[in-house]
Amino acid sequence: MAATTAPHLAEVRITAASPEVARQVAEVLRAWFASSEQRSYPAGPNGQGTRLHLTVNTAQTPELPGGGFQPWLAVPPSAGG
Repeated sequence: MAATTAPHLAEVRITAASPEVARQVAEVLRAWFASSEQRSYPAGPNGQGTRLHLTVNTAQTPELPGGGFQPWLAVPPSAGG
């Protein structure tokens, strides 16, 4: 798979013991970010577990009451000032 080149896109990989758990996590991400169709694969060598891939668009975030979205992942200020 080609790497995501747009600065506002993030590739997300979810690994879970069951497909339902992976889907639940993906649903939460989709509630916050626009995303691509998810793709799922067996996670373990024995075909146990689920690995789910999706791409989220971090430029499109929901408006929240009381001031909007505050990203918890932020670029730290430069050391020079």
